[in-house]
Amino acid sequence: MQYHYIVGQTPLDEEEKQDLIPSIVTREDLDVFEQENILEARKWVMQKSILAKIDVFSKKFLLNLHKRMYGSVWKWAGHFRKTNKNIGVKYYIIPTELHQLLGDANYWLEHKTYPISDLAVIFHHRLVKIHLFANGNGRHARMCADVIMAKFGNEKLAWGGNSNLTKPDEIRSRYIAALRNADIGNYEPLLAFAKR
Repeated sequence: MQYHYIVGQTPLDEEEKQDLIPSIVTREDLDVFEQENILEARKWVMQKSILAKIDVFSKKFLLNLHKRMYGSVWKWAGHFRKTNKNIGVKYYIIPTELHQLLGDANYWLEHKTYPISDLAVIFHHRLVKIHLFANGNGRHARMCADVIMAKFGNEKLAWGGNSNLTKPDEIRSRYIAALRNADIGNYEPLLAFAKR
């Protein structure tokens, strides 16, 4: 299958492409398979009984959520990437960076450093910046933010008007630009994008 990447997407290595589970011929087919898997993961995680018992700021939950989002599509779902990418930290420091983020997030929550919506968006950005997985990092991080919002009794974030952020359009361009601003410490564009 030929892969055509849009701005902001992480290219897969040849070995990662070989770990595709279903027989997929086109990128459109892959998108459909992934979306079906993601919807099933969302149904699972948004159940009140699941939300009540998960520790969203734990490595175990983050890996499990990614596995549920992509486990029917990619063999490496739920596992840290093993190669460097065009974005993210070096693959071998992912565990260290994630440990730091989880500690920060638990501190923010305990000390009410940010409103929950800001905490969710900042946590999302830091996950994207680390880039835990070979693929699906943005979608995984946005779902984590939505889980944080739901767990603490808040409405779902709008993420640019509930748009499909995998499509190469003006809304995705705004999202990527907001992430790049957050990379240099300016969270205002990303917070605004996530909330409307």
